[in-house]
Amino acid sequence: MGNYAHDRIVPDLDSNLPKKEQVAHMFNEIAHKYDFLNRFLSAGIDISWRKKALNLLKKNQPQHILDVATGTADLAIMSAKLLSPQQIIGIDISSGMLDIGKKKISKLGLQDCIQLQLGDSEALQFNDHTFDAVTVSFGVRNFQQLEKGLSEILRVLKPKGQLMILEFSRPTLPVIKQCYQLYMNFITPGVGGLFSKSKKAYQYLNDSVRQFPEGKDLMAVMEKVGYKQTFYKRLTFGICTIYIGEK
Repeated sequence: MGNYAHDRIVPDLDSNLPKKEQVAHMFNEIAHKYDFLNRFLSAGIDISWRKKALNLLKKNQPQHILDVATGTADLAIMSAKLLSPQQIIGIDISSGMLDIGKKKISKLGLQDCIQLQLGDSEALQFNDHTFDAVTVSFGVRNFQQLEKGLSEILRVLKPKGQLMILEFSRPTLPVIKQCYQLYMNFITPGVGGLFSKSKKAYQYLNDSVRQFPEGKDLMAVMEKVGYKQTFYKRLTFGICTIYIGEK
């Protein structure tokens, strides 16, 4: 499997733990403030990004959906409302995030549609050809081995099934680029650290976005592991990008 610069970006350089365990620990630590900080740091625009991404899956009417790196289940909940599938399974390596997601699902009465469970994107506990669609929002950067995670997702997709990735990217327009760099370098780690008591987590966000293969580079990785009909769509001056690939 290929090795990418972002695979080596970890939340804590002083730790000897593998990236996967560090990421799980980091999200357990910030779980209680994660939703609030997401809304606050993105000024709520992350909600419209998720809607746009899910609308690209609508025409195929996926009935069985796997949400990888589901976190507190924001995308899974929105999928239930927008796509009306029979079943959504959300997996994550952070039990702290899943606990919050389960409370949200229960409060909304969606437990018949959405099930959350601990799971690792690089060792999915599902049979081949199980899902009509797999979604990953703001989680693919956290894969310990990008190609391995994408290959596992391809394996569990049904033929013609689609993968949808929503991920941060870096704007290229001069003024937007400078504002974005200022925001990611100073404001995000500062505010994130202030509210969640974990500045490292939000510094890791910035570092991993900077090193992550984006646009055509990520599409090339998807195609390398076997995805077809790939395309991507940039949102909000390129701060975020949607990627679609088919089995």
